[in-house]
Amino acid sequence: MTQNNIEKKFYSKIILFGEYSVIQNSMALLIPYSLFEGKLTFRRDNTTTIDPELKAFSLYIKQLIDNNQLSFLFDLTSLEFDISQGLFFDSTIPQGYGVGSSGALVAAIFDRYEQETVENKADIKKLKSIFAQMESHFHGSSSGVDPLISYLNSPILIKGKNQLGSVSIPKFTKGKGGIFLLNTKRSRKTEPLVNLFLEKSRNESYFNLCEDVLKPITNHCIDNFLNVDIDLLLKNFKLLSAFQHEHFSPMIPKLYREVWSEGLATNNYSLKLCGAGGGGFLMGITDDFQKVKRVLAAHELRLLLSF
Repeated sequence: MTQNNIEKKFYSKIILFGEYSVIQNSMALLIPYSLFEGKLTFRRDNTTTIDPELKAFSLYIKQLIDNNQLSFLFDLTSLEFDISQGLFFDSTIPQGYGVGSSGALVAAIFDRYEQETVENKADIKKLKSIFAQMESHFHGSSSGVDPLISYLNSPILIKGKNQLGSVSIPKFTKGKGGIFLLNTKRSRKTEPLVNLFLEKSRNESYFNLCEDVLKPITNHCIDNFLNVDIDLLLKNFKLLSAFQHEHFSPMIPKLYREVWSEGLATNNYSLKLCGAGGGGFLMGITDDFQKVKRVLAAHELRLLLSF
């Protein structure tokens, strides 16, 4: 492995809009988030401690290869050797926060050890399919989108089933308002929360509610964001916040339901899930970020973008 490959960084991701509703083929907008990053490297003390996470992942890849199920050519021998020499994924991406810790790892491994060389990065559907297979090791099932964003280091717009592509994020005029992250300082597991949503969606009325109400609100938020229509974005974000507060209560950490309610009641800010929920980050929007910093002074906030 060359030094260049060792130090290549892969960033975390944030889903701006589309959590859960994308399962029912709504639009979704996801962006790289460079605050957190990870890279493949060897231990500085020259020890050859075996990284259990990479070892388990290599065994998963080996099983796929042995069963003729891996959908691309992969240099497993080199990966296994590097793991024996102390290879690990040096990452600042918090696990269980919905910002793509496993996605960045998968992207780094693919970038280094795939042999087929998907030279045309425009073949996003093929890459997404490859990454879905690889990341399923971590979540039981995967859409492949998280590693895709880390690998391409580009925002992705999903327009519906099998319709996705890179998209440019518009430039916002910096002002008092903004979109921010609230750190719940609690990790969670994605799989049980997604399974809960899938189970609830078997109920026809719940499915129709998401289909007829949640999907359009989500799509409107994305359109408003990409068209830099701040007034409508604030309005539709609040509708999304109210919907999740009422119908996604199990995904909202208990200690933050009151904070969520206060935002809706005072109109100072609106909160929504950032990924699967249950912990990690919440996402908020406000027309006065400094005011929200004072109101939520007890919480850790990170400004994502201002307008």
